[in-house]
Amino acid sequence: MQNTSSSATGSSTRATADASTLNSGGGSAENVSRDTTGGGGGGDDNPAPADEHPSGSSTRNGHDAKQNGFAVNNNGSCIVDGENNRDNNTSYRAVQLDKSNQEIIRLIGQYLHDVGLDKSVKTLMVESGCYLEHPSATKFREHVLMGDWVKADLDLKDLEPLIDNGKLSTITEMKFILLEQKYLEHLDDANPLDALHVLRSELTPLQHNISRVHQLSSYMMCSTNQDLYQRAKWEGKGILSRALVMERLQTFMPPSVMMSPRRLRTLLQQAIELQSQHCPCHDMAWETNLQTVSLLTDHCCTTDGFPMQTIQILTDHCDEVWFCKFSPDGLKLATGSKDSTVIIWDVDPYKLTLKHRRVLDGQAQLSVSFVSWSPDSKLILVGGTEDSHELYIWNVEDGKLFVKFSQSLEDSLACGAFSRDGTRFVCGGQKGQLYLCDLNGTIVDSWEGVRVNSIAFRADNKTILAADNHYRIRGYNFDSPRSDFDILREPHPIMTFSINSADRLALLNVSNQGLHLWDIEDKCLVRRFQGIRQSNFAIHSCFGGINESFVASGSEDKVVYIWHIKREEPLAKLAGHTKTVNCVSWNPVYPSLLASASDDATVRIWGPKPNGSNATTESDDCSSSSSSSSWNMT
Repeated sequence: MQNTSSSATGSSTRATADASTLNSGGGSAENVSRDTTGGGGGGDDNPAPADEHPSGSSTRNGHDAKQNGFAVNNNGSCIVDGENNRDNNTSYRAVQLDKSNQEIIRLIGQYLHDVGLDKSVKTLMVESGCYLEHPSATKFREHVLMGDWVKADLDLKDLEPLIDNGKLSTITEMKFILLEQKYLEHLDDANPLDALHVLRSELTPLQHNISRVHQLSSYMMCSTNQDLYQRAKWEGKGILSRALVMERLQTFMPPSVMMSPRRLRTLLQQAIELQSQHCPCHDMAWETNLQTVSLLTDHCCTTDGFPMQTIQILTDHCDEVWFCKFSPDGLKLATGSKDSTVIIWDVDPYKLTLKHRRVLDGQAQLSVSFVSWSPDSKLILVGGTEDSHELYIWNVEDGKLFVKFSQSLEDSLACGAFSRDGTRFVCGGQKGQLYLCDLNGTIVDSWEGVRVNSIAFRADNKTILAADNHYRIRGYNFDSPRSDFDILREPHPIMTFSINSADRLALLNVSNQGLHLWDIEDKCLVRRFQGIRQSNFAIHSCFGGINESFVASGSEDKVVYIWHIKREEPLAKLAGHTKTVNCVSWNPVYPSLLASASDDATVRIWGPKPNGSNATTESDDCSSSSSSSSWNMT
């Protein structure tokens, strides 16, 4: 095998020099390129052996009570052992440090070492009387990073009583990790005989992880060092691979002996994640970490831009408004009413206002119960109640009727939806029809005996989801071979449902139960949202907000409810309607806009509160918490 180093001796000398950069303070593979000057906080200044206990000092789990520079008093707190921590010409007064303060100092010391402030580490450790880690662990780290495997093995024997109470399987696993690195380094140095000796005389007798031993033996056949690195997925001999080995070994040691790498950073990241979980309006797609948030304040997303108050009331309908839906491009809103009209509204995303564009009223005597937009926002599918046998497709741009669909006077066509690619639509109702049609209104396929009240296309453009009168949502695939299958089942009737844009979650309005969130891939109930009143009327809910981190629904108590998708309790209750709220729609492009349709014959547009405004509005009785991070409106 080709040797990539000038000599084995040179490689060992270089590794010894590099090891000094990681020989103390919980150093890790991230810091292998940094020079260090001690940082162990006195951890290697003539430490007493781990198995020696001075007269009069107590022991616990193999630790000397004075081993880390502390003497335990009767209260369980620690007093700095001045004799153990005195430095040449400096005198120290006794300082009481309880367990929490000791651990905080160790965390700070490790972090300071990681960022290169080793003189500060030494000062902190000397003044506090703490060690970052057990002295035997410090020696162990140093010898591992130097590649002195004989001494590292002796250090491990000293540490045995402190590791999992000397459990044989744990110690064997740690020895295996050391010998694995030793074996690979011999191969890297082109010393196959030494590597074979380690394999036969040291690794194999452990009788541990036999499959890995066989895998290691196959590396003897590597023709080049690069081949070895690739097959073993190994960094090669040196400080980097040894630091990674040390990190693996650290996982077996109790924190009283040696802290895990980057422990303070881990704790801070966990704190940020917990604050994000408690943030009422958190944007789930915003990656919160130490680089993106401030540690000086608690994380809380701003409410700027969140739709919390009525900013416009649309009163052009003359009867109950049963449906509203923003177009996929966010620039139009369609509203459907019992008055047999559909009104198209233009959205001004800068002024956050809507303007009447046109009325689509060709569906005579058809009380409009649903509308569905095509993906390109140019066509709209319009349908009525259970006694309707017709559907209409309108061209929104010119207001002309595009297709009128009717198969039989006996049909019930009370729900429908476009496919995700916009080339087909599906429709059905309570009388047992399920039609798959092209945009010309030609029936491509049908499924008989399927009584449905809500329907949607999945992202694959093949699977159709339908809620039936058996309290189920089932999947139907018209492709050959045809198939149908259960997705989920509720104990009560499913009135309506919607699917999020990621095609993973379903939001169900369930009779006498309220709003339920389902994972349709894992087929499990995720959450029951609290608050709304829902009986046997069709109420349409929606996903929305930034990255669809929120859900909203109407209610029979005249209120619009908003929840964060991860919380059951409402984030906001928007009051203003005077009768049942039948439908809500969140603008998919401009998340500061939310629309709601009601039996009071109005459509309300909800938007953000003006900055700095304390004026009373008709929706000020809503209850709310903080909102999301970046409610961009343009």
